[in-house]
Amino acid sequence: MITSRSTKKEWRGIGDWVEKQMSTETNGLPKLDDVVLGEIQVLLAEKRTALSALRTGIAVFALPLSVLSALIATSRYYSMEKVMPLLAPLLLLNLGLVVLGCWLVFRSIHRIHHFEHRIRELSEKYRSIAQFIE
Repeated sequence: MITSRSTKKEWRGIGDWVEKQMSTETNGLPKLDDVVLGEIQVLLAEKRTALSALRTGIAVFALPLSVLSALIATSRYYSMEKVMPLLAPLLLLNLGLVVLGCWLVFRSIHRIHHFEHRIRELSEKYRSIAQFIE
């Protein structure tokens, strides 16, 4: 059975081994390929974040469209003159959501292109990692 004391000792041993390997290989500095791969991992994480913002933008954009389609489908059951005080703020809110959704989508697409361009630059500059990137 492993106790917390022996686990800490094992982790300390692993950390010492990693430090020893780094110091013998590159005098304490990480190799260039490791740094570039780390930068690419960060760029891919940022790209995932931009993709999630894109997904959110599409959902925000779709909400007003569904509300307006429901209003149009039920328009024969109410009079426009009677519901205009309620309909005007709703339409303004929907317009705001459409603008927010468009902004999120366009911003996300721009960021995705930026990250892809940066990854392409790194893979062209460092040919040793180009084989890992399509």
